[in-house]
Amino acid sequence: MKYGFVIDNRKCIGCHACTTACKSEHEVPVGVFRTWVKQVEKGTFPNTRRLFSVLRCNHCTDAPCVEICPVEALYIRKDGIVDFDKDRCIGCKSCMQACPYDALYIDPDTHTAAKCNYCAHRVDVGLEPACVVVCPEHAIISGDMDDPNTEISELLARNQTTVRKPEKGTVPNLFYIDGDEFSLSPTAAAQPQDNLWSAQTRGVGHFARYTERMAWQGEDLVKELLEKSAQVVDAPADAGFTPQKSIEVLTGKSAKRVYDAPNKGLLWGWEVPAYVTTKAIAAGLYLLLALLALDGSPNSGWTVASARWGLGISLFFLLLTTALLVKDLDQPGRFIYVLLRPHWKSWLVRGGYALTLFGAVLSLQVLGAWLGWRALTTWLLVPGVGLAVLVAVYTAFLFAQARGRDFWQSPLLPLHMLVHSAMAGSAMLLLLGALGLLPVPALVPFVLAGSLAANLLVVLAELSITHPTSDAKATVALILNGRYRSAFWWAIASGNLAPLLCLLLLPKTALPVFGVAALLVLYGIYQLEKIWVEAPQRLPLS
Repeated sequence: MKYGFVIDNRKCIGCHACTTACKSEHEVPVGVFRTWVKQVEKGTFPNTRRLFSVLRCNHCTDAPCVEICPVEALYIRKDGIVDFDKDRCIGCKSCMQACPYDALYIDPDTHTAAKCNYCAHRVDVGLEPACVVVCPEHAIISGDMDDPNTEISELLARNQTTVRKPEKGTVPNLFYIDGDEFSLSPTAAAQPQDNLWSAQTRGVGHFARYTERMAWQGEDLVKELLEKSAQVVDAPADAGFTPQKSIEVLTGKSAKRVYDAPNKGLLWGWEVPAYVTTKAIAAGLYLLLALLALDGSPNSGWTVASARWGLGISLFFLLLTTALLVKDLDQPGRFIYVLLRPHWKSWLVRGGYALTLFGAVLSLQVLGAWLGWRALTTWLLVPGVGLAVLVAVYTAFLFAQARGRDFWQSPLLPLHMLVHSAMAGSAMLLLLGALGLLPVPALVPFVLAGSLAANLLVVLAELSITHPTSDAKATVALILNGRYRSAFWWAIASGNLAPLLCLLLLPKTALPVFGVAALLVLYGIYQLEKIWVEAPQRLPLS
């Protein structure tokens, strides 16, 4: 048994009865939607056509929201329906980043994720979903696709259908008859900031924090891509977004949205790049101290003071990382669910356990250092190094599970975060030396210089490699030539090139200057992580 939907666009009249019925059935708050109708006007007067597309959860066979959810609040039923349990949800918004179809939202009343659940409570008693019952044109058809005698099976057998974003490999179970590319592809139709039918620009609840107008709204994104990055619109057929079609959008000869659900804004705000930065400091400083300890020579820099203060500062930034991670949750009181109700496929769970175990090892080492138990502090370096590496890179794998954001699928992201940890750890140790709190071994400036050079190479590779989708290319355009251009180049210049020149040209005795350079490195890490987190979220998913 596998339930699915067919949307027959030959019949849909855009009456929004499905949206209203869904809101009534589930008491969906104002400003968020489980089901909504996207309206696109196509062509030029007098040869015009209005397209209606019912958008909602696709109840994917390989649902990325289920895979990334850390507490199994989202799950696939035996009948194929992707349902959710609001009592387990911690409000991490990972599912929203993973969904390529923009189907989930944070309920402003419960502060938990919600979406279309196929009216599972109705299906369980033999009824059809509310949207199906209320549709006056019978444009929404539901049923068991595995049963050849059902209407939905007959429609799928007799008609050519399309799905949204098949290249994502989610195997969606929502099919469109007579589906139009300009309506189903998020970037194919221009999205004016204001239109006749809908001017809602403010979110509700969680989304009210991000009420700025997004850069991709209106025709700005398409114009930006055409003018500043010719490559970005040379997209493959998976998105159906070609330079010619982009030009048609700009000249008004193609299509534009005239009604749609309000934009959700930035799902992950400043807390995420901040916790990635503090995590890099904690893991990087620990790895550098472990390297000094393994040296074993009298001048290695591994002293009682470095063990006490260095490990203690690493522990402080690890605790700060955890605090920032919890702060980003819409249900922060449920953070413990990550450890007590874990879904082991989620990298948020694996990362949570890595942070916990690393914190335990660090605490024991700091305690041993202050009590003079040198053997305990030294021997715990063995598990500590492995945990520190895992803490440094696990977020890259979490981002990779966020399959809705193409730019985060880069295979270089783990190396990117490992290099940032090396930069952050050596910069922090150099800063502590400049403040006179710890001795600075001769190895530290070399590690920082090497990691800065490596970072420039990794960033260059991430932005210049061939990107397989139009969304990834659009993100690169936003970073290099769009709204993040100034921030990116300033971060490279002040947070990478300037400190690197200081380390290469100034004598090793210039510790005060090196301290300033270390601060610039930490600033540059945060700015780059902020850009890497924010830029992909600027692109529409529906």
